[in-house]
This record gives sequence, structure tokens and C-alpha cells, in this order.
Amino acid sequence: MGTENPGRPGFPARPASSPFAAAPQTATPFSSTGAVAGSDPPPFRPTAMPPPPQAPSPFSSSGPPVRPGVPGFRPAPTGTFNDPSLPPPQPPIANAPPAAGTFQRFPPPPFSSSAQAPLQQRAPFVGQPSIQQSASQPPSFPEPPQPQTPFVQMGPPPQSTSPAPMGSNVPTPTYQPSFPGYARMQQPPPVHSSFPPNQGNYGPPPAAASSPFLPHQGGYAPSPAMAAPLGMQPPGSGPPIGGIQGLTEDFNSLTVQTRPGTMDPLFDAKELPRPLDGDVEPKNLDDMYPMNCHPRYLRLTTSAVPSSQSLASRWHLPLGAVVCPLAEPPEGEELSVVSFAPASVVRCRRCRTYVNPYMTFTEAGRKFRCNVCTLLNDVPSEYYAQLDATGKRVDLDQRPELTKGTVEFVAPAEYMVRPPMPPVYFFLIDVSISAVRSGMIQIVAETIKSCLDELPGFPRTQIGFATFDSTIHFYNMKSSLTQPQMLVVSDLDDVFVPLPDDLLVNLSESRSVVESFLDNLPSMFQDNVNVESAFGPALKAVFMVMSQLGGKLLIFQNTLPSLGVGRLKLRGDDSRVYGTDKEHVLRLPEDPFYKQMAAEFSKFQISTNVYAFSDKYTDIASLGTLAKYTAGQVYYYPAFQSAIHGEKLRHELRRDLTRETAWEAVMRIRCAKGVRFTTYHGNFMLRSTDLLALPAVDCDKAFAMQLSLEETLLTTQTMYFQVALLYTASCGERRIRVHTMAVPVVTDLGEMYRLADTGAVVSLFSRLAIEKTLSQKLEDARSTVQLRIVKALKEYRNLYAVQHRLANRMIYPESLKFLMLYGLALCRSMALRGGFGDVPLDERCAAGHTMMVLPIKRLLKLLYPSLIRLDEYLLKVDLKSIERRLPLTMESLDSRGLYIYDDGFRFILWFGKGASPEIAKNLLGEDFAAELSKAALSEHDNEMSRGLVRVLEKFRNSDRAYYQLCYLVRQGEQPREGFLLLTNLVEDQMGGNNGYSDWMLQISRQVQQ
Repeated sequence: MGTENPGRPGFPARPASSPFAAAPQTATPFSSTGAVAGSDPPPFRPTAMPPPPQAPSPFSSSGPPVRPGVPGFRPAPTGTFNDPSLPPPQPPIANAPPAAGTFQRFPPPPFSSSAQAPLQQRAPFVGQPSIQQSASQPPSFPEPPQPQTPFVQMGPPPQSTSPAPMGSNVPTPTYQPSFPGYARMQQPPPVHSSFPPNQGNYGPPPAAASSPFLPHQGGYAPSPAMAAPLGMQPPGSGPPIGGIQGLTEDFNSLTVQTRPGTMDPLFDAKELPRPLDGDVEPKNLDDMYPMNCHPRYLRLTTSAVPSSQSLASRWHLPLGAVVCPLAEPPEGEELSVVSFAPASVVRCRRCRTYVNPYMTFTEAGRKFRCNVCTLLNDVPSEYYAQLDATGKRVDLDQRPELTKGTVEFVAPAEYMVRPPMPPVYFFLIDVSISAVRSGMIQIVAETIKSCLDELPGFPRTQIGFATFDSTIHFYNMKSSLTQPQMLVVSDLDDVFVPLPDDLLVNLSESRSVVESFLDNLPSMFQDNVNVESAFGPALKAVFMVMSQLGGKLLIFQNTLPSLGVGRLKLRGDDSRVYGTDKEHVLRLPEDPFYKQMAAEFSKFQISTNVYAFSDKYTDIASLGTLAKYTAGQVYYYPAFQSAIHGEKLRHELRRDLTRETAWEAVMRIRCAKGVRFTTYHGNFMLRSTDLLALPAVDCDKAFAMQLSLEETLLTTQTMYFQVALLYTASCGERRIRVHTMAVPVVTDLGEMYRLADTGAVVSLFSRLAIEKTLSQKLEDARSTVQLRIVKALKEYRNLYAVQHRLANRMIYPESLKFLMLYGLALCRSMALRGGFGDVPLDERCAAGHTMMVLPIKRLLKLLYPSLIRLDEYLLKVDLKSIERRLPLTMESLDSRGLYIYDDGFRFILWFGKGASPEIAKNLLGEDFAAELSKAALSEHDNEMSRGLVRVLEKFRNSDRAYYQLCYLVRQGEQPREGFLLLTNLVEDQMGGNNGYSDWMLQISRQVQQ
């Protein structure tokens, strides 16, 4: 998780003014003419002499107390835990060091080498006394501790603190960060550091190496000052040589404690990292590459490309990118549209990269060098401009394509295979008896009619309708008619299209006929008792109508297809299939017809959105294939009833119809020689090795791709990526939206971890895991997620195994501190969790289809939703105060409170048993005492009810892609409370699922094996 650092001049060098500045370069890192401390620790170390009183240390019992009024540290008797004689950990003061006490600074002694200049003495931090030590005093060494030593439990960090900026060049504050450990700092060279190698250990460390920074306030690891415990030291390696040559801890860590009264290890649940602020977009390259596109368009799993294949092989997390090409611009920013007419778009003639801020101009502005392939190109005469004294074009301020990472070009005629298509909307609606009874038809008709004025592309927009049960019904809506004409096709084996020219009409010309049809549609089939579904033949007939233009097909399906081609059978009821090699077949399309139709749709620029409504099996695995290969989307409403779910359908259909859409689009992402994108994940059809066909795409869809190195060694310092989306805008213009990003090429694995992006990693993880469920068992997909996390943390641990004491500690980079929790949440998501009895097959498949297209922010919220206490705020008008999210655990729920759970797709209101009856009465009216599954939430005439409505509206407005229906549940109301809320508290152990603490302990053990 990156943090903006405006003071950072460059990458990756650290300025000399850093608090971690090394000794002068004349000293070699591991050589000295004096005695070498800790160079080869023997297996048994005799008891050292008591340290001289002139060398006090933070934990020395012979010197002055480390904190006024608190006795020195005394090891407790063997076998005791949480000894009350230990000083309790003091709560850190945010952003300020303590006035005196625990953190004391000792200037390093001069080296005895005549060739070594003495280290420059630095002034102590404010509030830290500088304790002088005589240069003639030898460094003191600690006495080995007792075999069993109590751990002092670390208290929870204050909410107001936050980690230091990553890669920061300012002194690290001495408060405890938001999580024990340190924000990831760039690793300094292994020379004379002011940090001791035994940070966090008790016992008097060498005075000359005492550190003002302790990684765990109040936590003590029971190990000697310099030697690793028996059996833990890596073979052929030792601790840092020299008592004054420690290394900084550039990682966060958790200390494994012991459960009181037992020998069971555990992590303190209060110390575990949680993403209570949601997704935070990375900003760690803003200073280095200020002209990069915004992260909401393009995010890499790590903003540092490995320089070699061997380095890439040690990065066990996905290496790739997540692209949301049509994401809504950040607030306050406008997208620049550039036209080169009458000339063509300026591009590199070899690699076809579009002009961007990282191209350089030479030879007085007559040539430009491509930043991707380094080819020197001629500047077109229409684009020529002189260069100023600094080598920049004099018209730079008038050229947004040379100053902004995201820009849109107006494409000339050579970018068109055919004239730009108009926006086309075709509706295929199931009118069988179950669809009529659910009320779906009426909601759909009303919503479409209300959106006619807002459909993009007026006055070019085209529209058409067809309905089906056991037959197919087309509607002639020619503008000369006053009422639409129904045309029935009953031959399902040889489908044909009557009047092909009048079934798709211009909306502005036939508006009155379209409105008449929508008014009459619900009553036309209100007495229909047909239970059959000729969905397959209807799909073929619609394809014949739309193939001339393309467009968006919206399918409203309520009954399992039962007639003609594409008919499906009931499956998924056999629990014996789960856990076997045949389990994944249930999540694949049963009939290849649907994939074949999807390929035809994509070829003719038809995108398909599937709205599925049923209280029975609908085979989302087969129907969802239509959306998967046509850049579409699946909306699933199980057991749909218009009285309950109607509002959700209205809002989501309205957004689908009115959001800005890119038509007949193709997308490609370019990168420099030596790397290439190899696999792509999302909803699209791959037209060539790297060209994604997207018949219709919008701001709510994201795509992921994996990167691989083609060359053994990269020689460039910077890698450039450029996403180009060529599409037809609803206004009829052909456009090219271009996003450009530059990232450094690194030779250090630690830098890859420091610049990692948890959101992008989890997004790629989820797509890979869901695709794995289509070929293997659910358990295999979950195991793969855990295994890759373990491998990554193990590799990261190996970076520090020699320099630091890591026994009883789990370490991880600051940038990936939430990865373990998101991995657990992914394994417990609806798409991956459990087996046959845990999630209905259709719901599991629908969740998988949804997660495959979600942008990062929305996906992370689905995996780790918001849990917020409401009763304390309902009488307050200030909605800004309702921001404090709670951990997803039962311990967060107070039986006297009212809480809201929000995963971006639904709200769950939880009423505690001890909550005031006035709260329920004000919010629910007369239904407050009834079973909440039968109660409805509506606005009542009181301030508390109006406050709740405002709160729900605020949450809904924060992200309009989906509409959250509100479900009510009372504490103890089973099984409703269990399947609505308790199952989704991902930090708690539930059934066979691990809780967060157990999951972390399991990963920690595997990492240390």
C-alpha cells in the first residue's frame, strides 16, 4: 500500500541526510581492525560479566531505570506468563517520540582503524536525551536469557496513527505504527548502521549499538542478543558481524505468543492488520513518474519490473496488471480529447505506440524517440514545434498528450472497418408463467420506458424487442404504425425472421410505437400458463436480427431452457459429485451451443448481458457463457419477487441502459521489448495473441492480465506500458483512449515487494482461482491461493533470515500487510467456499462471473465488507462521522447496538437483542416486534428513520454500479442470522472454515518449515 512522498528526490537511491545514513565509504561493511563481535558464536556461551555501569541500556538492570518510576526488567520464573511485575506497554503518542525513557540514543564509538574516520555524531531526536559513553569502554554483551520467558502481550495500536510513508527519507517516528513493525523502508547498504541486530530482545545489548527505534513496544523476543537459537540458524550463515553493524528492519512483523495457561501458540487478534480504510490506490511512483495515468485505469501487481527471469521466478505472486479502460475520471479531472485532423494520430512507426509524455524530441524538434522501442521517428510536419533551451517543445502546455498519462484521440477514417455503428439495444424477454408470476415483466417494461430519454446516442439509437415461451414473438415497430404488430414463429427447428427490416427501429422515429408496446407488454401475457422455454431458438433468431449492426442484447431469463437447440437439463443435485474429479464439470456449460453462439455474437459486435430470475435451477454456468465471451455481464436474482427485489432490478437495469458505453471496441496493451503479456482474464474474446475483442464495454468492467519476461536479462532502467482502447463512442465518433504508465526495472527482490499493490494482486488471484474451479475441485483452488501466499512470504523471509532474528516472528512487507486477510476472504467467498451444501450451484457460478469483471475497489469491498455501528449516529445529522469500520468478527457486535453490513451488493441491518425497543419501533413502525424476515424497511415520520434513510442513500451513492437491498435480521434469529451475517464474518471460525488468527498461524508455520 503505497504512500505519497513528495520529498523523495529519486528512485531508488537514499539521500545522505537519511536517518539511516551509512558510515563513510572508507570502511568496509564487515571489516575492522578491532575485535569482531558475534563473528562465530559458539553453541554454548558462558555467562558474561555484568556490564559496566557507564554503559546503560534500555533493559539494563544495573543502570538507571529506562522509564522514571518503573523498575528494570527482570526475567520471570520459568513457566510463568504475563508476569504482573513486567512494566505494562505504554500507549505510543501519535507522531511524536516520548519525552524520555525507553527510546534513548547512544552515539556510536569511533573505530579503532586508523583508515576509518569517526562516525559523525548526530543530534538526538527532540525529547531524547543523548547519553554519552566513553570511547575507551568496550561494548558490553548480554547475558543469555532463561530458556522460558514470558511474552508481554502487545496492546492494540491507537486508531489515529498510521505507518510511515514507504520509502520515506524523513526520520521514522518513534510511535508504534498502525501495526507492530515498521513501514517498509528501502534497504540501506549493509554497513555500519545505528540499528542493533537484536531489536526487540531483552537483555543489555551493546551500548554502542543501542537503537532509538524498537520494532515492538512492549514485546520481547526470548533470544540472545547476537546468536540465533539452536536449530534456527541458517546453515553456512551467521548474524551480522560486528557489534555496531546492525541492519534496519525493513518489514512489518507479528510475534507468535503463547496462550495463557497452555503451550498453544497464537497471534494477538487485536494486532492483526485489517483494511478498515478499504482499497487505497498506490501513489508510490507519483514523484518519480508524475505523468503516469491514474491508478484507477491501470494498476500493476508490483510497480517494479524484475530485471531478470531468475528474479521473476522468485516472485511467487501473480506478476501482471489490472486494467479498467473506461473507468470514471477522478473527481475534479476531465478527460482530454485530442484531434490531429486532417493528419493522422502520431505513433511510432515500428511498435505502433501512441504519442505520450515519455517520448522525447530531438534534432530541433524534427524527430522523436519512442519510449517503448527507442526507435527515432520523424515528426509529421503538421505536428512540428521548436524546442526550448531545456529540450522541451514550446507548445507543451497546449499538448495534453505530452503532459497527461490518459488522453483520448479522435481516430481518422483509417481506423474504421465500417461506418461507426449507432447504439443498439435489443431486449429478449422470457414470458413464461414463472416470469409473469414473479412480476419481472412489469418491472422491466416500466424501467425501459423510463430510460428511453436517457439512452445514449440520440437521435441515432436503435431499439428492438422479442419475447419467448414455447414460441418466439417478434414485434414490428415501424414508425408508420400506431400499434406494434406481433409476429409469432413456432417452428423451432428452422427459425426464420419475419420482416427483418422493421424489427430493429430508430427510437426517435418510432418512439410512440415503442412506448405503446411497453405499456401493453405486462397485460399481453398476464394470463399465460406456458411453462416451456425456447430460449436457444430465440437466441438464434435474435442473432439474425442484430448481425447487421451489432449492439447490446439484454436477456431476461426466468425458466430453464427446455425446447429446441440449447435445451438444458437439471444438474447439480448430486452431492456425491462434490470432492471428486467430476465436480468442476458442474461449473462448465453443459451444451457447447452457448459458447458457439457467444463466438458468433462477438464476431458481429454483439454484447450480451444476462438477467437471470428463478427460484429453481437456471444453469448460470451455461447462460453465463454468453456474457463471458462477449464482454457482457451476469445479473442474478434468485427467487425474484417484484415486491421485494423490484427496486434492485430497476436501479441496475437503469444503470446498464444509461451508463456511457464504448461500442465495437478492441483493446491492446503494449510494453517494451523483453516482456509481454501472456494470459488474459475477464469477459472478452481474444482475437489474436494480444487483441481483446469487446463488442461493448463500460466503466464497470475490469480486465486482468499476466506478464512474463521473454529475455533473460533486461538492460533498460524503465519499463513502459500503454493501454489502447479503440472504440466507437455513442455520438458516432471513432475514438482511441490511451493510458500510459512508466515503472522502474529493479534488480532487488525487496524492491518488488516494497512496491507491491495488494489490490492488484488480490484481483489477479481471484480471477485465477475462479478459473481454476472450472478445471479442478474447489479445495484445489483454495489450496493454490494459500500455497502461493506461503511461497511469497517464505521468499520474503529469506531476504532477512541472515540479518535479523526471526524466530517466533512472522514478517511481511508493509505493502502486503492485508494480503493474508484478503486471501482468507477469497477462500471464504461465495465463489470458492465450502462444497455442495454451502452455496447453491447457480449462486456460486453467478458470483464467479461477477468477480471476473469487478474493478479492484469493488472486489476488495466484496471480499472484506464494511461493518459499521449505526445506533450511535442515527440522531446526528453529520454523516461524515459514519466512517469508522469495524473488524468482521462477532466481537465487534454489541448486543445493545444496531449495525450495518455492506458488501457493495446488499445491506444487512443487525439488531442486537439488548438494543432499545425505541430504535426498532422508530425504524420499523408497527412491524418492530414481528419476525424481521417479514418486516419491510421504509421511511417513517421521525428523525431516526429519516437519519437511517440518509445513511443508506449516502452508502448507495458512493458506488452506483449495484443497488444494495436492505435485509433485516435480529440477534439470535436462526437460521436467518447465520446465513445472512455470521457466515460472512470472515475473521471468525465458522464450520470448517479457519478464522483469521488460525489462518495466520497456519501460514506462519508453513512459512517457517
